[in-house]
Amino acid sequence: MKVEGSSKKMIATQAEMVENKVHIPYRDQCAHLLIPLNKCRQAEFYLPWKCEIERHSYEKCEYKLVMERMLQMQKILEEEAKLKQAGKQGVSVPLIPKTANA
Repeated sequence: MKVEGSSKKMIATQAEMVENKVHIPYRDQCAHLLIPLNKCRQAEFYLPWKCEIERHSYEKCEYKLVMERMLQMQKILEEEAKLKQAGKQGVSVPLIPKTANA
């Protein structure tokens, strides 16, 4: 399943995420990495030095998603700035307004 606005596909299905009790805010394109990470964390009693490989792969995936969203937002802002600039060039507003008696 492809998610609109993202280049990554959803690998984990909704049923898998519900079955593994993935909270709704974490159901993104990296959920397929979060499921084994959470299982490892539970098996290792959440010890911080355990499950490093799983955690690193999940955090890297999340980082890539954030960077992709930032690039998309930057493109949108640049397009808006271009449109705004093009709109300003067509209509010139005087800095000093003309009064009725001048």
